Amino acid sequence: MEQNINDLPPKLSAMAWDKDWITTGEFASTFRISPQTVRKNFCLTGECYGIKPTKMGNKLLWSVEKVAIRLRGGL
Repeated sequence: MEQNINDLPPKLSAMAWDKDWITTGEFASTFRISPQTVRKNFCLTGECYGIKPTKMGNKLLWSVEKVAIRLRGGL
């Protein structure tokens, strides 16, 4: 993903820097919910706010690009 940091919402750009993926805790902070709520939604539906994470080992990683689209009202 060639995401320009200036194209991201301010809170997300401060959190993501030059990363393509954010952790569940960072995802939760972005949407102002608890990480447990994110994990519960994932367990029940396979997604959270319409965004499906990628599993890396025992972690869920969330696409910065998809989070930015969702924050702008897309997805």
